[in-house]
Order: sequence, then structure tokens, then C-alpha cells
Amino acid sequence: MSILSGVSAFFGLDIGSTAIRLVELHGNGGQKSLVKYAYMPIESKIALSDSRNDQQRLAQAIAQLIDQARLSTKNVAVGIPSSRVFTTVADIDRLPNNELAKAIRYQADALIPTPLNESKLDWALLGDSPKEQTKLEILLSSVPNAFIEQRLDMLESIGLNVIAFEPDNLALSRALVPHDATTPQMVLDIGQKNTDLVILMNGTPRLTRAIPTGMEAVIRSAIQNLNVDEKQAEQFVFKFGLGKDKLDGQVYQAIIGTIDILIGEIDKSIKFFQTRYTDAKLERMIVTGGASVLPEFPLLLANKFGVNVEIGNAWRNVAVSSDRQNELLAISNQFGVAVGLAERSE
Repeated sequence: MSILSGVSAFFGLDIGSTAIRLVELHGNGGQKSLVKYAYMPIESKIALSDSRNDQQRLAQAIAQLIDQARLSTKNVAVGIPSSRVFTTVADIDRLPNNELAKAIRYQADALIPTPLNESKLDWALLGDSPKEQTKLEILLSSVPNAFIEQRLDMLESIGLNVIAFEPDNLALSRALVPHDATTPQMVLDIGQKNTDLVILMNGTPRLTRAIPTGMEAVIRSAIQNLNVDEKQAEQFVFKFGLGKDKLDGQVYQAIIGTIDILIGEIDKSIKFFQTRYTDAKLERMIVTGGASVLPEFPLLLANKFGVNVEIGNAWRNVAVSSDRQNELLAISNQFGVAVGLAERSE
């Protein structure tokens, strides 16, 4: 969802539910070099609130982080939380280009959950439909206008020039998936509130979902079932996770119910993908966020779905000096969205 094009220098801004992150890259082509990255924790109440007061506090936090990072540009590409975006793949009749946009708007009215006149609509042509030879396949996204306008006003109030808005999960996929991957790949990111799931084929998203189960729900299960406080629950979950042989499997037993709900949704997504693309087989899952730091979870995925599971590296397409590689790998699972936004080619 670009507003301007032809802008050379810009940075990626990820306004997450618990932190703000920004990344500035320089260069053109397949690999850009890292200029700056920065991070600031925020209260989730501020990040998710629509109240004017909280929006002002969020703006101040972003301004402070930008000031500390000493960025070279005010141009910014901004992530949109996946829970605010509706994305689907649809089939449409083959039409001349001048009629296509009109037909897509007409079809979108029946597909998107918000009224068309209250939504910003974006679409991309994917190619031939896998289902009907007479049709084309499109990727359709919509975001409520009110959210985009509010975010634009907030960012412009601190002197930023927004050049693009993009759903978090699409930015994340750009950072984590190899550019030359041709077989289907899944990106799985367990956040605080939601889990983002994207299945890509030939570099293009074919299925995107925001599953309403995140690390918060996993921690809550540990609090209730182990009868411990939040801090202890977090320590247990991130230290022992799904290890059946750790602490007599108590942590495993406490959280497996919530994990099973998530696994069930992943399973449904894979089946849905494979009924549409019958010849395609999911080859790899790339995990990040909570999915990469919850002990034994990647192994559980590999055993359940019979696929290769790898820990995502947000910096895989970024040129960084060898002395900074360890430092950057340690924070990779938090920076995927910001890196992906900074990697956009305007």
C-alpha cells in the first residue's frame, strides 16, 4: 500500500504490541547493508489503544527512539498489525486491464468484512487460477480507513513522511524467506496476542492468517495450571517449554492444551492451502518470535507435519560486518517485521 514511489532513503518502523523497532538499510538490489537498528519497549495498552492520549504517548515514544537512533531520513515504511488487515486469495474473470480494477472492487465488496467505502483496498495479480482455467488469481488486502488515517496523523505529527503501509506478516516474510525459494514455505511468528501464519509460493503469499493465540495465552495456561505468578510462569515456559523430561513434564502438561489449539489451526491452514494447490507440497516452516524461542516447539512442528523447520534469521538478506553477526542473531526473532519493511524496493 504505497503512497509515494521513487523515494531512495527510508527506514522500516514496526509498532509492535510490546515494543517499537526500527531498521534503516542502504543500497539497492538483492542485498542491502545495515545502517541503524533500534528498539524501545512500550506498554501494550498504549500500542493497542485508539484513545487520543495513548496515541500521543505512542508518538512521543517513536519520536524519542528516532532521536536516539539518529536516522538519516524522515521517510518511513510502516507495518500494520495483521489483526487489523484482512487478506485473501480470490479468483476473478480474465478481463482487460482497464476493466480488472473495477471488477475487483465489485468482487471485494462481497469478500472483505468492512464496507468498501470505509476500507483501503490493495490487490496484486498472482497469475492463473489453480482451480479454473478461465480465471486469474489475485491477492486482496483491506484495512479500515479509520486505522490508516489515525496512524498517518500520529506519524505526521512527529514530522515523519509515510511512504508506505504494509501488513506485518508480508514484511516478515520478505525478511525471512530466501528470495530464490520456489517451493511452498510457511512463516510462523508467535507474538504476544496473535500468531501470524503465511504460506508463500514462488515468493508470493497464498495464505495469510492471524490466529488469536499467542505467548500471552501460553503463559496464562502456565499461571493457571502450575499455580504460579506471571514472572515464574514466564521463566518456566521459556526455560522448559515443551520438554517432557523437564520438571517431570509439569510445564509441558500445563501448556500443551494451548499449544494443541495452535497446532490445530496450523493444520487447518495447511489443509486449506493443499486443497487449493493440489500439486504443491509444503517443504519448510520458518519460525520466529515465540515460535523460535519456546523450547522443543520447532521439533514438535517437524514431527507433527513432517517438514523441515528452521529458525528464521531476519538479517539473512542484509550485509552486516562479521563482528556484529552474533549481536544481531540474538535479536533476530524480534526484528523480522522492521527488517522486511526496510527491505522494500520502492
